[in-house]
Amino acid sequence: MSEIKIRKQAILSEEIFHEGGPVASEPLRRVAMISVIENPFAGRYEPEITGFMKTLEPLGLAMAKRIIEVLGGDPSVVEGYGKGAIVGAAGELEHGALWHVPGGYAMRETLGDAKAIVPSTKKVGGVGTRLDVPITHVDASYVRSHFDAMEVGLSDAPRANELALILVMTTGSRIHARVGGLDKKDIVGKDGLR
Repeated sequence: MSEIKIRKQAILSEEIFHEGGPVASEPLRRVAMISVIENPFAGRYEPEITGFMKTLEPLGLAMAKRIIEVLGGDPSVVEGYGKGAIVGAAGELEHGALWHVPGGYAMRETLGDAKAIVPSTKKVGGVGTRLDVPITHVDASYVRSHFDAMEVGLSDAPRANELALILVMTTGSRIHARVGGLDKKDIVGKDGLR
């Protein structure tokens, strides 16, 4: 399988203090990392593409570790995560799906014992396309306070022959979460759901 050819990487870091209500004693931090790489399958239909997932694993790990560094180096502060991919116009949606396994593996590996499925989205788009990356709690997908999304994109990516691969991690719930449901203090954490 071809070697990964990275054109650029970027990190977006947000600190959210309030959403119009009281100022939080500690801001919610959301960090996204995006890697823009050459799509080795652009411009043609390739029947066998699954081997590229293994090729992407080291990139995913490096991205996850970098996000944790930006968050201060302690993986235990991460409460939410998500992933996504934007496929350039010469690619197909299935090329974005190649990120499901290596992106999820990378965050589970760096966070230790995360149990919940890593939510994901993908789409084909032109230069400047943005993606709302879904976020859920790392141990229990039904923790409603952590249902969130982070919009990610770059003004010059993806070009037609590129993939923009994205990981997102957060330090907590939406800043003024108050719509009920499973609370993080009530997580059992055995099945990744509750």
